[in-house]
Amino acid sequence: MAIADPSAAAPETDTIVGWLTTELGGTVTAIRRQPRWRPVWFADVERDGETLELCVRGDRTDVELVFPLEHEMRFARVLHEQGIPVPKVYGWIDGVRAYVVDRAPGRPDFDGVPDAERDTVVDEYVQALARIHSLDLAPFVAAGIERAPHPDESGLVGMQRYERIYRKQKHRPDPLMEFALGWLRRHPPQSRGRECAVVWDSGQFHHSDGHLVAVLDLELGHLGDPMMDLAGWRMRDSILPYGDFAKLYDRYAELTGEPVDLDAVQLHHIAFTLTNSLIFSDRLRHPDADTDYMTYLQWCNETNLYTTEALAEYLDLELPTVEEPPARTNQVSNTHRHLVRSLRTIRSDDDFVRYQIRMAFRVAGHLDRYNEIGDAVEQADLDDLHELLGHRPESWLDGEAELEQFVLADADSGRHDEALIRLLHRRNLRAQMLNGAPGSAMTRHNPIQSFRA
Repeated sequence: MAIADPSAAAPETDTIVGWLTTELGGTVTAIRRQPRWRPVWFADVERDGETLELCVRGDRTDVELVFPLEHEMRFARVLHEQGIPVPKVYGWIDGVRAYVVDRAPGRPDFDGVPDAERDTVVDEYVQALARIHSLDLAPFVAAGIERAPHPDESGLVGMQRYERIYRKQKHRPDPLMEFALGWLRRHPPQSRGRECAVVWDSGQFHHSDGHLVAVLDLELGHLGDPMMDLAGWRMRDSILPYGDFAKLYDRYAELTGEPVDLDAVQLHHIAFTLTNSLIFSDRLRHPDADTDYMTYLQWCNETNLYTTEALAEYLDLELPTVEEPPARTNQVSNTHRHLVRSLRTIRSDDDFVRYQIRMAFRVAGHLDRYNEIGDAVEQADLDDLHELLGHRPESWLDGEAELEQFVLADADSGRHDEALIRLLHRRNLRAQMLNGAPGSAMTRHNPIQSFRA
């Protein structure tokens, strides 16, 4: 057996091999761990003259899943049994908290794919969503899939789970999240009684030879408002262009025979922009050995910008810009740059080791950039607070706490919404600058399609 794993003798690998051998009655010929932030293994099993290409999806180790991994497995199984193109579920592995599915062939992106071919694939995905939304709820209910107490609340249950996790792990002020959550309590998306199976983190699929192969990554699946699926993939479109969303929504309306509730879609989009920070922000403040720090930081800073941009679009506000501070040089500037250069030159034939080196390289780049402009960014944020509060907090942490208190005091009335959105947007722009070197992929901001189109 070929084992391509960063720790070939790891108990997890042995447990997976044992389960696949016993439960599937075959021989494991290869297994490797995917180099990424979540434990996932790819395995090949020879059985009765054929090769089963499998994926073992493990539980996250450094953050809590919004829905338990067992819930994801049950949701996927029901979809597959109802004829939706999702990978077949083989079963649960207790020893590593993982479940086994078919490995979907194809690719997730459209690099080099002609627009006409992409449009065909995306149309097939819209058809798959429309089919999912039309499924009988009874099998999902029987499988224990999460739903709201009443269909009128179907669009809220997912965000309520996110907020519970955020509250449980929060240890430091977070003015942006408190502002956005308070704003959504005053402007909740209305499902108007719509309730169906939703994947929510939509836009994730594989395609091959010009056609959809499988709908993937169902960890947020539950019973919700179908408009959530029309909103969720708008953020992903910033890096995987799917085409004109207005046309996609028209096609969905044609397939379902119902008009798209654009106001609900827009509010669900605003809500979905919060999800990275609600889950990952505390882990950024308290990383552990498994934390892919810069992936989480880039996700959070990018989607935080989406939050203030989406709120401004909904409220028809003009957003400010900020100037990038000049880089300073101090006694450790050359040391930071030396570390970045050193990490860039390290080579390895092991995929997982290369992933770990890249994680360290990106952290070093972030620290180098913070050394260059971090003080100036903190001072600019405090200048903004001086203007809002009428006094200047003594430190950045004092500023975080005082801004959060200001936000919470205003949460019920929203009298200062416009001023706060502009201030928070300036802070988001500055935070994005700190991700890495100017012009790097880590600092690039990819805008989302406007609803105004």
